[in-house]
Amino acid sequence: MKNEDDKQKSLESLRGATLLCCEDKNRTVLLSSSLINRGPPVLLAGVFTARSSNPDNTALAIFNITPWTNVDSDKDEDLCSSECTEKTVQSHHIKELKTAFLHPNMTSVATATVNSWIVLFIGTGDGQLLKIVLDKNLNSGCPDILYQFPGDNAVFSKMILDPVDKKKVYIALEKQLSRIRVANCSRFDALRTCWAGQDPYCGWCASESRCAVCIAAGCYWSLKDNHCGWVSGVEKASLTNKDSCPDLRTEQIVPEIHLIEPTEISYLGKNKVTIKGTNLSQVSKIWITGSADCRPFEIPVLSSTDNEVQFSIPKSTKGVRKVCVVVNDGICHGSVLIQYRSLPSCDRLSPNSTWASGKRRVSILGNNLHFVDVIKHENMEFKSKHVTKNNISYYVPAREVEKPVEIPIKMVVANHTLECLNITYHPDPKFLEFSTTPVANNLQITIKKMKDALTIKTDELNITAIDDQRHPCTSIKIIFNDNSGDDSILCTINNKPKLSIQKIEIQLGDFKEVLEKSFNYYWLLFIVVCIMPFVILETKAMFCFNRVKQRQLTKKLSEQVELLECDIRNEIREGFAELQTEKSDLLEAFGTIPYLDYKHFAVRTFFPEAMPALSSIVNDVGQDMEKGKQNESSQALSNLIHEQLFLITLVHTLEEQKKFTIKDKCVFASLLTIALHSDLVYLTRVMEVLLRALMDQSSNTQPKLMLRRTESIVEKLLTNWMSICLYGFLRESVGEPLFLMVSALTQRINKGPVDAITEKALYTLNEDWLLWQAHDFHTLKLKVLFQALPDGEKEAGATLEVSVLDCDTTEQAKEKILRSFKSKFGYPYHVQLKDIDIVKEYEKEGSVLKLQEVDSTSKVGENGVKRLNTIGHYQLSDGDSVRVTKKIARATLSTQESIKDDDNYSTKYCHLIEADGPEIDDLQKGNPQRKKLKLKEVYLTKLLLNSYVAVHSFVENLFKTIWGLPNGKAPLAVKYFFDFLDAQAENKKITDPDVLHIWKTNSLPLRFWVNILKNPQFVFDMEKTAHLDSCLSVIAQAFMDSFSLAEQQLGKHAPTNKLLYAKDIPQYKEEVKAYYKQIHDQPLLGFSEFTLFLEEESKKHENEFNESAALHEIYKYIFQYFDEIKLKLEQSGAPSDLKQQLSHVKDVFDGRKMWKWE
Repeated sequence: MKNEDDKQKSLESLRGATLLCCEDKNRTVLLSSSLINRGPPVLLAGVFTARSSNPDNTALAIFNITPWTNVDSDKDEDLCSSECTEKTVQSHHIKELKTAFLHPNMTSVATATVNSWIVLFIGTGDGQLLKIVLDKNLNSGCPDILYQFPGDNAVFSKMILDPVDKKKVYIALEKQLSRIRVANCSRFDALRTCWAGQDPYCGWCASESRCAVCIAAGCYWSLKDNHCGWVSGVEKASLTNKDSCPDLRTEQIVPEIHLIEPTEISYLGKNKVTIKGTNLSQVSKIWITGSADCRPFEIPVLSSTDNEVQFSIPKSTKGVRKVCVVVNDGICHGSVLIQYRSLPSCDRLSPNSTWASGKRRVSILGNNLHFVDVIKHENMEFKSKHVTKNNISYYVPAREVEKPVEIPIKMVVANHTLECLNITYHPDPKFLEFSTTPVANNLQITIKKMKDALTIKTDELNITAIDDQRHPCTSIKIIFNDNSGDDSILCTINNKPKLSIQKIEIQLGDFKEVLEKSFNYYWLLFIVVCIMPFVILETKAMFCFNRVKQRQLTKKLSEQVELLECDIRNEIREGFAELQTEKSDLLEAFGTIPYLDYKHFAVRTFFPEAMPALSSIVNDVGQDMEKGKQNESSQALSNLIHEQLFLITLVHTLEEQKKFTIKDKCVFASLLTIALHSDLVYLTRVMEVLLRALMDQSSNTQPKLMLRRTESIVEKLLTNWMSICLYGFLRESVGEPLFLMVSALTQRINKGPVDAITEKALYTLNEDWLLWQAHDFHTLKLKVLFQALPDGEKEAGATLEVSVLDCDTTEQAKEKILRSFKSKFGYPYHVQLKDIDIVKEYEKEGSVLKLQEVDSTSKVGENGVKRLNTIGHYQLSDGDSVRVTKKIARATLSTQESIKDDDNYSTKYCHLIEADGPEIDDLQKGNPQRKKLKLKEVYLTKLLLNSYVAVHSFVENLFKTIWGLPNGKAPLAVKYFFDFLDAQAENKKITDPDVLHIWKTNSLPLRFWVNILKNPQFVFDMEKTAHLDSCLSVIAQAFMDSFSLAEQQLGKHAPTNKLLYAKDIPQYKEEVKAYYKQIHDQPLLGFSEFTLFLEEESKKHENEFNESAALHEIYKYIFQYFDEIKLKLEQSGAPSDLKQQLSHVKDVFDGRKMWKWE
């Protein structure tokens, strides 16, 4: 139509034309069209369809519809009226200029022009918005997917650009209208990708370094021309499935594709897709191409056989894709279609609820449900076999619920979890009762069910009636909300009206319930009425009987309570009286103090745990001193460790090794102490250097924790150094109070009963070792005659009066006899304890009774446990005579010398404490009906406090001797070391007095004195029992509490071990503070004076130890870590002479071939 001044002429110039599409296929239906507003020529874009299911079903064609310039009077056949004739009309056909795009299902098109570019917006039948750009030659670029709607609804045929904001386009679906941006420029992150994207709406904003819409203001687009630029010309990217390589005419077998399974997937992809065909074993990869793709997407093959190939297809956009297979020739063979569709969606559940026991069949209704791999129910997954496009059926699992709970159902699609709907779990249905009624020739069962929201269906119920056999119901009917408000289930059993049904079985999925026939309550009422009088009479009789019995029981309990109160009063009164009136008869005569000589004291202090080479380190009396002299290797190592730089480096290197344990550190420190015992001055100087290094480590973090434990070589060195320097003070001042305290404690323990199995005693300082059950015993004085021995002299025929207890075992009596012998004569009896027997002679009968712990007269309990024989068991009286004889050696096949050697000694035998309880039958005298109190707390005051009072004076004397100052002067080692600590604190600017107090406490009382207090066997020739050790631990704890700066917060629930010395601790703390102050106020000790003291100590004990043996043990550690020591010397810049000396030592030791190294 022309633009004429006359309206009539303009209308007459109107012309029609037939659009023909397309060259490859005839497509006769125009779905949508849009005029391209670009100026002459006038172009039209149209979407045509062939109404087929092929991938090229729809085509987007471009037409030139420029009007004719010569408008004649001929009428257009498409617009003529009735006056037109066939002769006068002419038909005009227009063919497409370009087929721009092929797609399986295009529905609409809209166009826009940007400069010389044509932009086509295309809507599809599955809810996608595509964009294609044409250049001035109508060549198209790669399609771009602007937006994808979640469903499969088609885009309406009409799309328009926003008349106000040209950067938006309106798109309509069935129930949705959306405004979509025409470009997504932000996806390009660089200049190259922004320009290569070939989007006329996008350009590079140089001032903001981003890709943005060109129309936006404030950006200088081109770095050169200062305007929005885009790559001119679009190279047409045509994707075909043609061979990209020339035909090489090889004999390779060409694969063929018959089908693909599945043919439809969601746009999330599919984990397992199968192509079936022939000759597929050589397929190496899969190519997938689509109408919106410019190049194929390559997928690896998971597995292949001659007839099928399996692969995983990735997620993509909705649409149809062509799939072909690639073999080694690089050519893609075959072609099969697979369609990406929308995600599965859930519309509703049928039913939407289930019972708690589960296994109800539920159907999910929706769209594209055949894409679902598994159904996810909380943490459980199910793969249903009943799957269609619009339905999935599965059995729900069980879940414990007490009230209705909604549980989400999820779908797993290609490893992605999608939300579905919620299903409601209700508690299991409750069936109340049933009744039977004959109806005609059938039996009808009516079952009452409590009303619920499960809406159970008849096909879900399985009901079976049971008498002697099982009778399934043939028809079921459910009546919801009957007259009673509950649900009724009618079940019919055909042809059996006279069945006597006692119970029915109801099954609903995995829920099963058995109902029994309700009881006839009229019979019950009749029975109750008949027996009620008898019940009343019986009840009245029982009431009277129980009342009488209760009075008797109350009276008996009152008597027992009175007896219990009386016992408690007596025990408390006896304890108080004993505490006030008991006289201390301890240590009537203790004889000579059995001190260990210096070398054995040092070895026990240095090596608390025995080591294999210990015997070679100590020189015994009379040992050839020539053997103790250092040989060449020992002399070389001695010279090397006398190099201070080497020795310090050696110590630091060993401590850095992870395999060098704390035990190794202590052993090495003790070996080093013995090796340098002859040069204590040098040992002291090395210890000071190592202590300064340790302080540098500790002062940075927690200075109060320094020297608290023995975790380094220098800390063990300090312990050994204190032991060496304080041995003289220990012998001269502390030894006697210590021995008196230990002896008094031992006598106090042995004064009362001691259980031979557990070693618990009546008199103790430790509550855990208190034998509170045994407190009825008697002391007997026996006249003991010692048999004349060939090697005996003074003791031959000697008679002693020995005090024993009637509850002592024979072995305990032997120990007391030998202890009395040593106390009287000053030396031990010639025969050991295990080699003597005690016998009682009967002069009248002329017989002899040997006292044994176990014999044929031993009592055996119900549990098979034997009680050890005691003095009371043999009915010995006060003043009886016994004889000590030597055992007669007898050949025996057993190596067991005593019953204590039995591995099951503690379970096979008992003494004062029963194996299964604290009863003491032997000591229960008087009324056998009464048992002693089982309240340990009643005896704490009587027993613990009595023992505390008995030994208190010895403990207090020992403490005051330890922190006393003989002649007003502290031991030289204590004064010297405390001055050293004061100087180090001053150098490190430590002003907190608590730090110095803790340092001194950790170095002297904690490191030395507590060790001596807990281990008197280090000082004296004695044995320490486990019970004695527990009591010494209580005293050692009180000793350490005296040095503590923290205030004790003791309540009524505090342990008795703390409470025992609680009142003494404050006084002891004041004495300790005064002790530290007196040492500090003394004049500084000169190094020359202390050096003289160290030299005298070295000379005094110069032949006590085999230093050569100690050096050989030290070399074992050097050999083990030789490379690490050598590397440490090199890193520290040690002189070369030192490294040569180390190598020389190794050569000398290796040359001797005397040691076998592991």
